Amino acid sequence: MSEPVQIVAYDPQWPLIFARLSETIRRELGALALRVEHVGSTAVPGLSAKPIVDLDVVIGDRADLPAVIAALRPLGYTHEGDCGIPGREAFTTPRGAPAHHLYVCAADGAELARHLAFRDFLRADPESARRYDALKRDLAERYRGDRSAYGAGKSAFIAAILAEALGNGPSTSR
Repeated sequence: MSEPVQIVAYDPQWPLIFARLSETIRRELGALALRVEHVGSTAVPGLSAKPIVDLDVVIGDRADLPAVIAALRPLGYTHEGDCGIPGREAFTTPRGAPAHHLYVCAADGAELARHLAFRDFLRADPESARRYDALKRDLAERYRGDRSAYGAGKSAFIAAILAEALGNGPSTSR
């Protein structure tokens, strides 16, 4: 059984956790990692979130993935595949590490572009961030024990923000 959905107030420690994790990962991957991005709600100052930091390791080409998998193994990461989301390779969180999700994405990947566009839009638009915060809190209250329903409840909002952020039309969420 999965843990209940828990949304907490923004924690100024999240960027510091990201920085520590990112530094360790960059050191281990060297030139394989073009950069490491802090994505997800913990990357948006002031936004409530599940207390789990999301990191996207950006690689130059998917052909580099086997070398990245091998390089992350000594840090305790195990590759889990794309978990149903093409273009985003997931890894387990090492025992004893701060709560985080590690993903590897190619620099030209659509999923990376989505992550960055959503993050950047919410950082630049406080009203949308406020509405997303309220939506997540409401959904977490209603679907505390059902992560799938919680995620599904955010879908329309996320799609509208991405449509606007990626230039695919005006957002209907405003």
